[in-house]
Amino acid sequence: MGVVIEPATRTRFDDVAVMLGPKNPTSSVCWCLSHRLDSRTNRELVGPARREYVRELTGRPIAPGVLAYDGGEVVGWAAVAPRAELPFERSRKIPHVDDLPVWSLWCIRVRPGHRGRGIAHALVRGAVDYAASKGAPAVEGYPADNGGQRVDPTMAFVGTRSLFEKAGFTKAADTDAVAGGFPRVLMRRPLP
Repeated sequence: MGVVIEPATRTRFDDVAVMLGPKNPTSSVCWCLSHRLDSRTNRELVGPARREYVRELTGRPIAPGVLAYDGGEVVGWAAVAPRAELPFERSRKIPHVDDLPVWSLWCIRVRPGHRGRGIAHALVRGAVDYAASKGAPAVEGYPADNGGQRVDPTMAFVGTRSLFEKAGFTKAADTDAVAGGFPRVLMRRPLP
């Protein structure tokens, strides 16, 4: 059957929780909000409130990302949204290339036990397809330019330059951001 990519809608919230939620529901883990919210709101939103915030996001007309399924089991997540709605819009480290209302793809996560099977590639393609279906003129990513070296798993969520290149992205700019000790580059893919 292969990997299937679906938008992270309210009906799929339980699968979003599998991908992003903590084992202990009172923990204040990321829930893929640290790059979606301003730092003050991110700090103030703790424990179960983070879960409820993400549940609310899944009910909006634009899903907060996409999910990957393999044989009906959720195995991956990618966050994608209009850059204008994110802290990246005001970032001092990640530049604007131009005034195009681009979308940002900033988090790619594959469940342990499913890595190394091309799921991250499917997630990037699926996120681009989802953004295109919502009228995005281009999608940007801000991956590590690791030159083929191993990226620490805690920082691998940003993706790698080669992952984005294989999905048709090209380098549009350098950034002042770093992930796992590697410089991050701004990669962009224009959409038809």
